Amino acid sequence: MDEIVNKVANSKLMVFDLEDYYPDDHVVVVDISQWLFGGFILKETEFREQLKNFDWSVYEDKYVALYCSEDAILPAWAYTLVTVHLAPYALKVIQGDLKAAVIDWYQDVLNKLDYTEYFDKPIILKGCSKKDVPNEVYALAIQYLMKVSKSIMFGEACSAVPLFKKK
Repeated sequence: MDEIVNKVANSKLMVFDLEDYYPDDHVVVVDISQWLFGGFILKETEFREQLKNFDWSVYEDKYVALYCSEDAILPAWAYTLVTVHLAPYALKVIQGDLKAAVIDWYQDVLNKLDYTEYFDKPIILKGCSKKDVPNEVYALAIQYLMKVSKSIMFGEACSAVPLFKKK
């Protein structure tokens, strides 16, 4: 009986898995409507008072996405004022939804990674995720990997789709 050999494990293929960098609980959303009268009317004095009395430390070391879940008409300074309170605690504050904040998180993480271990190697950009990695993040990742890799495939080793090959 012939021995079964795992050719994938013995190959030079490197797997780049974006789930390894998923923010988990590092990215949160803050709904401004919680500080609005009736959820949709901004009364400046009350708004400022609520922001002043809020415990912002719960957002320590987080990427925070600010949004409003109601169809409130808000002045531009409303988001800016909330940011003033968040900034001393949060790693970063953006105006947008959770997906936008996750993409922003990945932009920062991918920008800081050391890609030397992938230099001139064939790479599989792992595509099957258990976590909700936005498609936009794959487009960001491949731009970094193309600079260093020999080739890039997408998916899993058993069914990878070729995307890039260095000329």
